[in-house]
Amino acid sequence: MLPNTGKLAGCTLFITGASRGIGKAIALKAAKDGANIVIAAKTAEPHPTLPGTIYTAAAEIEAAGGKALPCIVNVREEQQIINAVEKAVKTFGGIDILVNNASAISLTGTLETETKKVNLMMDVNVRGTYLTSKTCLPHLRKSRNPHILNLSPPMNLNPMWFKNHCAYTISKYGMSMCVLGMAEEFRGEVAVNALWPKTAIHTAAMDMLGGSGIEKQCRKTDILADAAYCILTKPKSFTGNFIIDEVLLREEGVKDFDVYAIAPGHPLMPDFFLDVEADMTAMKQEGYGRESTVFKVNAESAPASPLSPVAETFRVIQGAMSEEYVRTTQGVFQFELSGDEGGTWYIDLKTKGGSAGFGKPPVTADVVMSMSSADFVKMFTGKLKPTLAFMSGKLRIKGNMALAIKLEKMLTQLNSKL
Repeated sequence: MLPNTGKLAGCTLFITGASRGIGKAIALKAAKDGANIVIAAKTAEPHPTLPGTIYTAAAEIEAAGGKALPCIVNVREEQQIINAVEKAVKTFGGIDILVNNASAISLTGTLETETKKVNLMMDVNVRGTYLTSKTCLPHLRKSRNPHILNLSPPMNLNPMWFKNHCAYTISKYGMSMCVLGMAEEFRGEVAVNALWPKTAIHTAAMDMLGGSGIEKQCRKTDILADAAYCILTKPKSFTGNFIIDEVLLREEGVKDFDVYAIAPGHPLMPDFFLDVEADMTAMKQEGYGRESTVFKVNAESAPASPLSPVAETFRVIQGAMSEEYVRTTQGVFQFELSGDEGGTWYIDLKTKGGSAGFGKPPVTADVVMSMSSADFVKMFTGKLKPTLAFMSGKLRIKGNMALAIKLEKMLTQLNSKL
């Protein structure tokens, strides 16, 4: 954990989406220095499923040692942004730091994304960030050490980050383009940077996307709060950077990253927009938790006439079936494989005794997974994590996501049996 230095004492931070999650974590870190926090978020009344309101966040900020100004702000409404900025300046005398954290997400393909969802992502992520920056900039320019920090990724133009959720990627890269443009436009006056996590972060949004059990593969919001604090206490000459939380904290001398893990030692899910597969060797060497070996096909038990890799994998799965797996999983998985040995394969962990093999399952599948046969073999021999395969677009999942996560757990268990 990065200790507080007191450098943000008396500074005013305007943070969008600060009623919960990453925005609130950044606010609480600054509050420990005695900063003033403008909570610019929409939740005034308790939400049926999401935790926290601008008022509960304000109470936590005051308890941590800061001053809080809760403002009802939907960044889609320009007038609400203008009103909150005016109120902040009237209350605290100016604005020193803007954190553009508010964000909307829909991980859907082009044909599955409703127009209202496209509008939401473009309005909140791109337009909201742009207008909040524009409204705060005249005040930021008067500050001693002004900063804008956008929670957005480095612009990785690898098509795999576009093909499964084109609208979301465009909207997040729009936020990053604001950094690129405004850093240059206001160089010497206002620092403008982007911050993005190396791994998935546990927030209410992540629970909705990943289902139960996902949190073990995530880090706490504290890692982004520490990284943001580190950026915002640097001089305004530090600008135009696309920062990855862990990379920065390592440079700052942080060595223990287990403190940020929800489940220390558990493999972590890489975040979107970062090409990690090439980097996996470094990750393993640096001890980011044990390598997630799924299960290895036991070569010694292979028959005399060698089966193809996919068929051999299913033979091993069939041999490892047990009533316990069927009882605890209660799901039917269908695999649509492309390439060599392509076609339909299945694992039935619902029907008594369980079964696996070529063709359609005996009963309707709960989850259909599409991938190449080569990646399928990699996944079942521990060389490719299912979550990584899914996030990088190598694995497409239709149906029950919670069951898909159960399959990953089952693979790890099967490994110990083989």
